[in-house]
Amino acid sequence: MKKLLRSKTDMTFAGVLGGFGEYFGVDSALLRVIFIFFVLVTGIFPGVIAYLLAILIIPQENPKVHTVSDNPTS
Repeated sequence: MKKLLRSKTDMTFAGVLGGFGEYFGVDSALLRVIFIFFVLVTGIFPGVIAYLLAILIIPQENPKVHTVSDNPTS
């Protein structure tokens, strides 16, 4: 089962649209153009709020897990 994750490799700002592109199999550049159009048409504020909420809700791809060996003082 595929999970929607923010991309670490295909990111311009926070990887939200890159993650959507990977999830749906669509070019992320096309999604960025559509998003910019959406933001301009809706008056900027709703699009920016939606993007910020997506950053908070969608987890990032392969988050680094800290272990004891990651601590240089031990």
